[in-house]
Amino acid sequence: MTPFEYAQSHGEAFVEELKSFLRIPSVSTDPAYREGIRRAAGMLRQRLLEAGFERAEIIPTEGHPVVYAEWMAAGEEAPTVLVYGHYDVQPPDPLELWETPPFEPTVRGDYLYARGVADDKGQLYTHLKAAEACYRTRGRPPVNLKCLFEGEEEIGSVHLEPFIREHRDLLAADVAVISDSHILRPDLPAILYGLRGLAYVEITVSGPAHDLHSGSYGGAVHNPLHALAAMIAALHDEEGRITVPGFYDKVRPLTEEEREELARIPFDREAWLKETGVPTDWGEPGYTIIERTSARPTLDLNGMWGGYTGEGAKTIIPARAHAKISMRLVPDQEPEEIARLLLDYLQAIAPPTVRVEGRVLHGAPPALIERHSPAMEAASRAYEFGFGKRPVLMREGGSIPVVTTFQQELGLQPVLMGFGLPDDGIHAPNERFYLPNFYRGIQTVLAFWEALADGKA
Repeated sequence: MTPFEYAQSHGEAFVEELKSFLRIPSVSTDPAYREGIRRAAGMLRQRLLEAGFERAEIIPTEGHPVVYAEWMAAGEEAPTVLVYGHYDVQPPDPLELWETPPFEPTVRGDYLYARGVADDKGQLYTHLKAAEACYRTRGRPPVNLKCLFEGEEEIGSVHLEPFIREHRDLLAADVAVISDSHILRPDLPAILYGLRGLAYVEITVSGPAHDLHSGSYGGAVHNPLHALAAMIAALHDEEGRITVPGFYDKVRPLTEEEREELARIPFDREAWLKETGVPTDWGEPGYTIIERTSARPTLDLNGMWGGYTGEGAKTIIPARAHAKISMRLVPDQEPEEIARLLLDYLQAIAPPTVRVEGRVLHGAPPALIERHSPAMEAASRAYEFGFGKRPVLMREGGSIPVVTTFQQELGLQPVLMGFGLPDDGIHAPNERFYLPNFYRGIQTVLAFWEALADGKA
């Protein structure tokens, strides 16, 4: 029996194992779930040992632990693959919107529903079960394997970069693989080669020393909410371009080849409008919706508050107004520089009647992966085997910080081999994973290892 046949015949057993993993509430952001984090790391270590890994251990960090494993039985001539995933999950709230309990995995039709099933426990498990299939049929995989599974991805991977920096030798590999993304459709696989970065800031505009009666002071005191609204409105021109001086200076232009590749991605504008619920699209002229949402930088107001927002009326001029602003970045923009440019511009356009303070809450650099590497070709061939069609190459609008960490600290170009779907509902109630993709994902991982080992890329 081949590993492919073993995986095919044990699919239902794999799902039952996955269910036991999903029942553990490993929510990383809430201290009340700390025991769930501990149990999830312990189960993951045990499953790795059962799958044949020679070494599997839980390594403490200043936050939640890392689960590390390795299986170097393929020999020095074989390539070494570093597999990344995360075992922590988002909080399940709001619980009343779940059709079935979030930590009681339930199969309905072709979908498995549970918190963390697509992000990222189910996708992580494709590699684990591929390893088991090799162990049970051939005694070892065709490549050397190392696994790095963290418990803090959903809270920003705060301690992951220091861990990687301190364990460069331990994590040395030829290829890194991350399965924490999605394909386009069950019949249309995709490989991500670009991710946008992030710069996130919070703004406070202060006016009077305390809230004032609007009847007594209105018309003579500049309302901080008014000032902030005008400043926010000035951050885009009428066509949607960002007006912050220097914002676009380092943006790497899209090549014609990339634009042609992105244009090959199937896109239904009417379906997109229905999905979003907006009357029409908006944004930077000269670019398609796919380009705007994946390969161009953005600036968005995420929240704005101040004054009285309770029931009924309260006539005041508030002392302060606040806003949170996120900026999605593309190569070669740097989060620290972009945050500084925004804060400097807000200071410059602020009226003399108010004071402006800003602080950076979070940042992550953008990532661009070499599209024509041997590992990317091996992944393309593997998807073609597992899903019956060669994948399209695309960029993603979100951020996965570990990608740039692997590039900068380990000198690796990660391959983003996702098996989720766009409508999996990650971070939302009724998160789900399409089970045929789970089975095909295991086959694809096996084919990827074979392609790397045989040098057929």
